[in-house]
Amino acid sequence: MNFDPVVIASLILVLVVIITLIWLSVRVVNEYQRLVVFRFGRTGDRLVRGPGLRFLIPVVDRPVVVDLREQFIEVPSQTTITKDNAPINVDFLIYWRIGDPLKSVVNVANFSGALQGVATTTLRAVIGDILLDEVLSRREQINEILRVKLDEVTERWGGKVTTVEIREITPPRDVQDAMNRQLSAERTRRAVITESEGKRQATINVAEGDKQSEILRAEGERQAAILRAEGYSQALERIFSAARVIDQKTMALQYLEALKVIGAGASTKYIIPVEFTEFVKPLVAFAEKALAPGETGAPGPTSGPSGSSGPTASTS
Repeated sequence: MNFDPVVIASLILVLVVIITLIWLSVRVVNEYQRLVVFRFGRTGDRLVRGPGLRFLIPVVDRPVVVDLREQFIEVPSQTTITKDNAPINVDFLIYWRIGDPLKSVVNVANFSGALQGVATTTLRAVIGDILLDEVLSRREQINEILRVKLDEVTERWGGKVTTVEIREITPPRDVQDAMNRQLSAERTRRAVITESEGKRQATINVAEGDKQSEILRAEGERQAAILRAEGYSQALERIFSAARVIDQKTMALQYLEALKVIGAGASTKYIIPVEFTEFVKPLVAFAEKALAPGETGAPGPTSGPSGSSGPTASTS
C-alpha cells in the first residue's frame, strides 16, 4: 500500500503543530510559585494562577513565573558620612520576598536591582543622621530603621523586606587607633577596680576572722574563769565541811605540827604557849581595877577600855 508523501508530510506537520500547542498551553506551577498571565498584553488579579497544572491559550497568553520564596541581596561596602563628618564603610544584607506577584511584575522591571539601589541611598540618609559612636553601638536600631524605610518603598512593588543585617562597619584608621586606646584604658581601669575590690574583700575577711577569733578567745577565758571560780567554791565548801568535824585533839596536833615547822629555822625564837596568856588575863584585869581613879582618889594614868591590856609580845 503506497502512501502519498504529501499526505505523510501533512500529517507530520499537523502532529508537530498539535504537540507545540499542547506544550504552549500546559504549565505546571510549583507551590512556591505564581503564574502571572498576560492575555493580549493585559493582565489582572483573575489572570494570576496558583500552584498545580494550568492551561493557557496558545499564542494568546504569555505567562510570567514569580518566585515567592525569601531571597537576599548582598549590598557591597558603601562609604557613608556620619553626623559628625566621619567617613565609614558599611556593607549589609537585605532579606526580602514577593508579597504581591502582580505588582512585582507590573510595577517594577527588576525588583532586586531596584531594591539594591534604594538600599544604598537609604543607608546614606540613615547614617548621616547618627554620630559615629552611636553607629558603632546602635547596630540593631540601625538595622530596624533601614528595614522599615526599605519596606515602605518596596510596598508599591509588591515586595516585603523582612530583615536587614549590617555585616561590617569599618571606621577610619585614626578612629580605630583611638578606640583601641580607649579599650585598653577601660580594661586597665576594670583590672584596677577588680584588684582593689579583691584587696578590700580580703581585708574585710581578715578583720572578720580576727573579730571572731577574739570573741572565741574571750568566751574561752570567761568559761575558764567560771570553771576556776566554781573549783575554788567547791574546794572552800569541802574545807568548811571538813573543819566542822575537827575536834580538840586534831587542833592540838595541828598546833604541834606548826611549832615543829617554825622551830626548824636557824633564827632565835621565843614561844609563849596559849595557856600562859590565859593565866595572865586575870592579873591584868586586877591591875587595871587597882589603878582606876575612882578607887585610889589620886589621878592615875589613863588606861584603855576595860579588859584591854598592853601589848603582849609573842615571838614565833
